[in-house]
Amino acid sequence: METKVKSACETCPQFNANGLKKLGVQTDDFDFVIALAGNPNTGKSTVFNALTGLRQHTGNWPGKTVTRAEGAYVYNDQKYKLVDLPGTYSLLSTSEDEEVARNFILFGKPSVTVIVVDASRLERNLNLVLQILEITDRAVLCLNLMDEAKRNKIEIDERSLARELGIPVVPTSARFNKGIPELIQAITEVANGNIICKPHRIKNVPKNIQSAVQKLSTAIEKEYPTIPNSRWLAFRLLEGDAQIMEALKTGQFV
Repeated sequence: METKVKSACETCPQFNANGLKKLGVQTDDFDFVIALAGNPNTGKSTVFNALTGLRQHTGNWPGKTVTRAEGAYVYNDQKYKLVDLPGTYSLLSTSEDEEVARNFILFGKPSVTVIVVDASRLERNLNLVLQILEITDRAVLCLNLMDEAKRNKIEIDERSLARELGIPVVPTSARFNKGIPELIQAITEVANGNIICKPHRIKNVPKNIQSAVQKLSTAIEKEYPTIPNSRWLAFRLLEGDAQIMEALKTGQFV
């Protein structure tokens, strides 16, 4: 997949120097919803602030003690609402943070999920990346903290990584505002369908499990035609995920 991303327009008069109009907490009347996901301490909040203008509108998720932050920006006359998900290491829903992040990506149907990773600790971040790519077809990898990676003499072949993952990969150092215009452009291209992602998925599945997954997936799609990624849901049901069972049973997905 070709994942080369053009630089954002930095000279258009309607935008600031980063090709971006930050709206802070003005999240109404949006065109796209962007989820920000990632492990703790990857600079996710810094990316959020760089896009929205250093202001977070915080509150709790419905029925949860987990804090949510929302903000917005305008680019190319389109308005993007950002939802900063709780930092997690997994989406297996063993904690409230994981449950909130997973359910929003799965059932909230964000236009794009931006996965923020620490470039200096990429390997340990990839577990969450691969889990998210099992859920959604529209994602961008934000390879953040590139300054730390370079300081530690870590080199990353972004193009090879993009080919392996099947999504755009954008190197950034958000605290220095480096790579943010390119990240904005990548989000825009995926949101508008100009880049079609082909995310990495589990392929080597035993035939008996694959057969069971196919049957469950078909049944889920029949009951809920608009539900995203019935295949992943089928895997979770086979693993006995009680929360997914309850969500499907009640139809209360978010």
